[in-house]
Amino acid sequence: MDINIITLFPDMFQGIFAESILHRAIRRGLIEVRIIHLRPYGIGKHRVVDDTPYGGGGGMILKPEPIARALEDLPDKGHVVLTTPRGRLFRHTDAARLSAFDTLTIICGHYEGVDERVSELFVDEELSIGDYVLTGGELPAMVIVDAVARLIPGVLGRDTTISGDSHYEGILEYPHYTKPREFRGLAVPDVLLSGNHEQIEAWRKMMARKKTEETRPDLLGGFSQGKTCRSEGEDG
Repeated sequence: MDINIITLFPDMFQGIFAESILHRAIRRGLIEVRIIHLRPYGIGKHRVVDDTPYGGGGGMILKPEPIARALEDLPDKGHVVLTTPRGRLFRHTDAARLSAFDTLTIICGHYEGVDERVSELFVDEELSIGDYVLTGGELPAMVIVDAVARLIPGVLGRDTTISGDSHYEGILEYPHYTKPREFRGLAVPDVLLSGNHEQIEAWRKMMARKKTEETRPDLLGGFSQGKTCRSEGEDG
């Protein structure tokens, strides 16, 4: 998959693509990431990329021309996403859907917003990662890329499965335990030491539902009682 990220702050992306799973995926050629600095596409001698809003109001608005130039300079812009607080809430189903595109382009919103004509002319969808406002669209872009990339075949490796992830089947994940058997007075549940796989699966399903009821009861409508949660290795 080819991923293009258009941003005013390209240095923010150095760390995320230089470490861990995303770095390995890039090195293995499973994803290719291009960070496009918006400033060189700005207007005039000073490469202006923003201006005051028509109609008044506080803040600055990203101009349409620089973004259009950056997009049109790409060999293939593919599916275009704008990160913005007004966008539809980004969910696991969106990550799965986006992972099927050959090319994904993310425009990082900034300042007070982006000229509406950018969305009307170039953007396929607007996405938000939560009901809060950040200083810019760079962090949401990182979240979207991370969530999408790990669903691309081969990125997580052969020994890792995503089928038991929180949200994969509309429910949160069950608790995990490892050695030692007892830690500061808390012991690993006996059922996990029993070797009885049917009982272990039943316990995991019960605990997953309990955790969801406690913290995200809104998800329970999508939970299928017949599905089995499976564990996965840590992504890092």
